[in-house]
Amino acid sequence: MENGIFFKNKLAHTTMFPLGLQIDKAEGIYIYDKNGNAYMDMVSGIGVNNIGHGVKPVIQAIKDQLDRHMHVMVYGEYLQESQIAAAKELCSLLPTTLQTAFFVNSGTEANEAALKLAKRVTRRSKIVSFKGAYHGSTHGSLSVSGNEKKKFAFRPLLPEVYFIRFNEPNDLHLIDDKTACVIMETIQGDAGIRIPDATYMTALRQRCTDVGALLILDEIQCGMGRSGTWFAFEQYGIVPDVLTLGKALAGGMPVGCFVSSEENMRQLTHDPILGHISTFAGHPVICAAVASTIQHMKNEKLVEQAEKKGLYLANAIRQLPGVINVRQRGLYFAIDLKDEETVYKVVEENLKQGVISFFFLSCPSSFRIAPPLSINYQEIDLFLEVLRKTLSSL
Repeated sequence: MENGIFFKNKLAHTTMFPLGLQIDKAEGIYIYDKNGNAYMDMVSGIGVNNIGHGVKPVIQAIKDQLDRHMHVMVYGEYLQESQIAAAKELCSLLPTTLQTAFFVNSGTEANEAALKLAKRVTRRSKIVSFKGAYHGSTHGSLSVSGNEKKKFAFRPLLPEVYFIRFNEPNDLHLIDDKTACVIMETIQGDAGIRIPDATYMTALRQRCTDVGALLILDEIQCGMGRSGTWFAFEQYGIVPDVLTLGKALAGGMPVGCFVSSEENMRQLTHDPILGHISTFAGHPVICAAVASTIQHMKNEKLVEQAEKKGLYLANAIRQLPGVINVRQRGLYFAIDLKDEETVYKVVEENLKQGVISFFFLSCPSSFRIAPPLSINYQEIDLFLEVLRKTLSSL
């Protein structure tokens, strides 16, 4: 009870109605509360725990780095082996034009830095984003996010930000020779898993190239295997000028990263120097987790299995009562129900039955699931049994 009072009165909240589970431990796809109740984590901590909870090789890598050293200097001044290992592992997955990584503290910082990089490289100030976008809650990231209900209280935000319709070719002419960058979630997450057409992505890439604007793809949530390939942009045969990552990159540790060409990233070193600097960026313990997480995902072939598992799950969900539509790519889902009230009932009832599902901020008539990529078919079937029971009770 004492902890509950402290939680209520002494810790800042993001909502008046937090879930309030008292967490004891987590392992695999399960989270356990103080009473020993198990909850199937079907949202991966909102896209963070792609490898599941309590993965021993990653924990061991963290412990090994702790035994060596933690923070020793602000980012970029010392050669640190864990940073090099993390960059090697990440860049081994990426095209030749995305080979210089800057590890930061969160996804929103990665997006902030990417916007700065685009302005620095192009010497332009116009930014184009998308209706329905979500890129984070800091001022710059909020400025390029599309949900006005989340923005209005914090205006004024960044100037010269323009919004176009997602997956709408007729809007591409608004990207012009005054545009520094276009920032886009390769698959829109908070808008309800909105998946663009391949022809649109090709046209977007070409338009940015033609006018000299940088294309920033935000894969903070849809990257790192979530969409069935290491990075969602691989499915479209294009390469961004800047890629932003976070969430699942460090197996549960706080991280962000922006990646571009060596030529672009050098622009942050002069005129002015320290074009982007962060005390804890590239923290050695976090980078140890990044390297180990990627190695673990490779060893377990988690990415290769994601789309097959996702299709199995999506096809089964489509047969359940009350389901209007399912949007799915890999293990990334939006499930449409008849209205917002029904969504709240489903999320609430799932939780009572030991399953964690969640809402979208900008798609109220859908609920989200994004289970760990390590989920097995027996666990998928257990989830489907709970969801079938929940939907049948409405």
